[in-house]
Amino acid sequence: MERIALQPEYSISRVVKGGWHLAGGHGNISEEQALDDMYHFVKAGITTFDCADIYTGVEELIGKFRKTHADAFRAGDLPPIQVHTKYVPDYNALATLSKEETTRIIDRSLRRLGVERLDLVQFAWWDYQFPRYLETAVHLTELRKAGKIRFLGITNFDTTRIKEMLDAGVQIASNQVQYSVLDQRVERQMTDLAQEHSIPYLCYGTVAGGFLSDRYLNVPDPKPPFENRSLTKYRLIIEEFGSYELFQQLLHVLRKIADKYEVAIAEVACHYILQKPMVAGVIVGARNRRHLESLQRLDTFTLDADDLGQIAEIVAQSQGPNGPFYELERDKTGKHGAIMKYNLNED
Repeated sequence: MERIALQPEYSISRVVKGGWHLAGGHGNISEEQALDDMYHFVKAGITTFDCADIYTGVEELIGKFRKTHADAFRAGDLPPIQVHTKYVPDYNALATLSKEETTRIIDRSLRRLGVERLDLVQFAWWDYQFPRYLETAVHLTELRKAGKIRFLGITNFDTTRIKEMLDAGVQIASNQVQYSVLDQRVERQMTDLAQEHSIPYLCYGTVAGGFLSDRYLNVPDPKPPFENRSLTKYRLIIEEFGSYELFQQLLHVLRKIADKYEVAIAEVACHYILQKPMVAGVIVGARNRRHLESLQRLDTFTLDADDLGQIAEIVAQSQGPNGPFYELERDKTGKHGAIMKYNLNED
């Protein structure tokens, strides 16, 4: 699996194994199966994991994987893994959040993962009306300097607030963003800033919760309730993109390109983003190792100018999503924000 230097002397696999699907709200999870899947992903070269303090049980699961295979890691039978977690303060804590509370949550992640230093902590903030995000970013920087965090990243911030953090001296190692052929909001302002300050993207939503796959080609518009919150979330993104009919046109173009390289629609959708400026990796929430073979095919092809032109013709017909990155999702009263859970640490 292809690798990239996210920062000097720190490389990751360009396919990152997502952890959201292992948390609550995505159906029953077999711990034994999840641990076995992790082993096969690492053996295949997908050594980088994405999780969060609010993904119920996921940090503990990765910590158990580390412990179970500690001898194999020491002996070199398994390559080293990189674990990217998140710090997502509860909405109810934003107005009064202190350095002590931030330290408590970071210490909890350290215990759950069974490590002395977190590889990458990606900081998120629900609502800008509470201005402590800047102070909290500085607190996280202090924890990084104290040795509890190796690299500090961000997720779901807009360009204005990223500039504020940079101006305050916060060193940002990465930016996790929603980025797909259906959602290219980051390209309007954020990519210029990313290039100026060398802040690579780690991208989620690249296959839109599974909608960008052969499974939905020529399939009538599915009706809610959906199987999980991911599908609910990305069906709303399809609506912002334009229509389900335009989405089907996009799938047909992706299928035509996929036929050319003998791969699946999902691999084309992933490669489309991997070839974008400043993209370091794509986070794929593969439910199990049945997806492993298709992910490995990402190393076998590159989209050419004709492929990209065909996709661009469809994207040019889209209506959105519009506005600054993550603005739609930040509105708690809107349809995008209403599906979020805002106080999972408290819960």
